[in-house]
Amino acid sequence: MANHFGGPGAVRKGRKKGSTIGSGGKTRGHRKSRGPTPKAENRTYHPAYKRKKELEEKAAKAKTAQLRKILQIPKSHELVVGRNPVLEAVEAGVNYLRLFLVHDFENDERITRAAVHATEQGIPIVEVSRRELDRMSEQAVHQGIAIEVPPYKYADVQELVDISAEKARPGLIVALDSVTDPHNLGAVIRSAAAFNADGVLIPERRSAGVNVAAWKVSAGALAHVPVARETNLVRALQYLQEAGYFVIGLTGEADAMLREVNLADMPLVIVTGAEGKGLSRLVAEQCDVRAAIEINSQVESLNAAVATGIALYEIDGRRAGSTQS
Repeated sequence: MANHFGGPGAVRKGRKKGSTIGSGGKTRGHRKSRGPTPKAENRTYHPAYKRKKELEEKAAKAKTAQLRKILQIPKSHELVVGRNPVLEAVEAGVNYLRLFLVHDFENDERITRAAVHATEQGIPIVEVSRRELDRMSEQAVHQGIAIEVPPYKYADVQELVDISAEKARPGLIVALDSVTDPHNLGAVIRSAAAFNADGVLIPERRSAGVNVAAWKVSAGALAHVPVARETNLVRALQYLQEAGYFVIGLTGEADAMLREVNLADMPLVIVTGAEGKGLSRLVAEQCDVRAAIEINSQVESLNAAVATGIALYEIDGRRAGSTQS
């Protein structure tokens, strides 16, 4: 047997069998590092990430709850919304507590003027999201602006008489009997402002009061026309009659047509009842005359606000003609 130990064949030249050549650092610059290991709370698969997200969600809810607490409108307060109603109210000197503006409102002169007024009066301006103002206004068309007003301060019947006495022309007051729709109240107030009425009289019970709907429909006229509220409408009419007013009740069951009644040279009270029901019996009996507006026979009755507007237009036109003559 041939012995290889120590012989020439015992020396293996070159690389060892099965050996590989290492990089020796030659490829170190070609490999990209993964960087430090992310924190556990940043790894989406880790329980710490879930706990972090839960804490963030809890903090966001707490922040929203705190914001809504700050923006909370007391039940007795009203939120007047819309560019025209807000501007009319603030420039007429209506007492308001805060002005709300959405973050991304479009440039509008009315909004700018309202914001300037609030700044000059030292009234807080609160920026809110459109979504938040939607919620606060119960989805009303707010046009990116609203003001918070305290409970409406009603006048009394004597104040309406005093207002009439300060003017050169005969007094004119509108009384509403059982008109429960605030939209009708707002429309009547708007007509009263347009046709020179001194104020509107409503009863405390079974009647719409001044709320956000009335503010909106009046288009700011509430800032110019006082609303008086009395416990008993019949007694209030008696008081006005004693003060020299002539009371006209608008009703289909009439003694005369409105155009036949003398409307020019005496203080007047126009009384309108609810559509359908009309004037209540006691109120109708208290009127000096019951008058009707002549309408097409195809129409049974007019909306309370429409009938009042027509009557006020007739009175204002008659008085204007009397003054000119």
